[in-house]
Amino acid sequence: MSKATLAALRNGDLAGARELTLREGLTDFPREIFDLADTLEVLDLGGNALTGLPDDLGRLTKLRVLFCSGNPLARLPPGLGGCAALSQVGFRGCGLREIPAEALPPAVRWLTLTDNALETLPDALGERPALQKLMLAGNRLSALPDSLAGHPRLELLRLAANRFEALPGWLTELPSLAWLAWAGNRFDHGAPAASVEVAWSTLRLGRALGEGASGRIHAADWIDGPETRPVALKLFKGAMTSDGLPEREMAACLAAGEHPNLTGALGRLVDHPDGAQGLLMPLLPERWRVLAEPPSPETCSRDVYDPALRLDLDVALRVARDVAAGAARLHARGLSHGDLYAHNTLWDGETGAAVLSDFGAASFLPAGSGAPLHRLDVLAWGRLLGELLDLCAEPASATVQALLSDCLSLDARARPSLAHALDILAA
Repeated sequence: MSKATLAALRNGDLAGARELTLREGLTDFPREIFDLADTLEVLDLGGNALTGLPDDLGRLTKLRVLFCSGNPLARLPPGLGGCAALSQVGFRGCGLREIPAEALPPAVRWLTLTDNALETLPDALGERPALQKLMLAGNRLSALPDSLAGHPRLELLRLAANRFEALPGWLTELPSLAWLAWAGNRFDHGAPAASVEVAWSTLRLGRALGEGASGRIHAADWIDGPETRPVALKLFKGAMTSDGLPEREMAACLAAGEHPNLTGALGRLVDHPDGAQGLLMPLLPERWRVLAEPPSPETCSRDVYDPALRLDLDVALRVARDVAAGAARLHARGLSHGDLYAHNTLWDGETGAAVLSDFGAASFLPAGSGAPLHRLDVLAWGRLLGELLDLCAEPASATVQALLSDCLSLDARARPSLAHALDILAA
C-alpha cells in the first residue's frame, strides 16, 4: 500500500478495519494500530525496518494473522506471546537468532521462520497444541526440541537447508505428519542422474504459464536437430523458498526423470545469458489445470477446492491412481515428494488424467530409511483420496474405503505402500 495508508491510520480513517498492510520503511511500530484493537484480524508489516514489536502487542485481541518478514529482527518479539488469538505468524528472512519461549503465541497453528539464522529452538515449541505447520528451511538447526516428539497435530514440517547430521528418529512416528522436506542438510548426498543439456539458443520462449515460489514457467519451443518440440521451461529464481533450495529441487526433478504422471525433467538448461538455472519439462495440454488452490489462513494445512467442483467416482479414482503412480515412481527412485497435495496436482478437468507436480519439497532418502519416510507421502495421498471421494455423490466401495482408512492410520507402520495402493485400485 502507499504512504497514504499510514496517514489514513493516523487520521483515524481506518476505524473498524479488519486487515491492515503497512510497507513504508517503518522503523517504529505505529501506536495508532492499537486504535483498531477491537477489529483488526490481519496485520502485514513485512518489508519494513522494524527491530522490535511492542511488549503490549496482546492488546490486539482479535489478531489472527501477523506477517513481519524482511524486518531486521534478531529475536522473535516476546510480545507475540500475549496475542491470545494469533494463529498464523510469518517472520521470514529477518536474521532471527533467538526464539524466546514467551514469544510463541499459545494458539499458533502456522509458524514460518524460513531463511533466518536460528541454531536452536525452545522446548516450548512442543507445548503449542494447535501447531500444524512449522516452516524452518534455511536456518542453522542441527536438532529439534524433543518436546515435539509425539506432537498430535503437526502435519507439515520444513527442515531443508539446515545443519542436521540425521533426521530425528521420532519424526516418522508423528501421527499426523504428512508433508516433510529435508533436502540440503549435511546427510543429504542425493545426486541427479546424468541429464540432457539444453542450450538456451535452441529454445524459443513463449507465453508465461505460471509462477511459483522457486521459479517461473513458460511455454517454449525446443529445436532439437530437425525436430521442434513444444515444452515447458522452468526458470529458477535462485532464492531460498519456504520448501528449500532450488538446486535440490532441480536435482530431484532430474533424478525422477520422465514419467506420464510426473512433471519431471527432460533436460537441464545451460548457457542462459544471465546465468539462470532452468529445467525443460513436458508441456501439458492447455486445458489442464490445478485441482485445487493452496491452503488459506483458515484451512492452514488443507487445500481450498472450488465449491462448485463435483466428480464422478471413476474420475476421482483416476486422479488418485495417477497421483499415486507418480509418487510411487519417486519412491522407486529413492525420493520423497514431501508436498503431495491437490494444489500440486494438474489434471485434464474431464477424465481424471493427472500428473504430480512441484518438486520444491522433494528429498533424497537417507540410506536405509525408505519405507518409514515413504509412509508420510502415503498419509498425504490418503488425505487427497479422502478429499476426492468427498467430491463424489456416489459412495466408494468397501475396498476403497478400507484402503483410505489404512492410509490415514495414525500408526505410520500400518500404512500400505503406494505400490500396494495402486494394486488395490487396479483391482
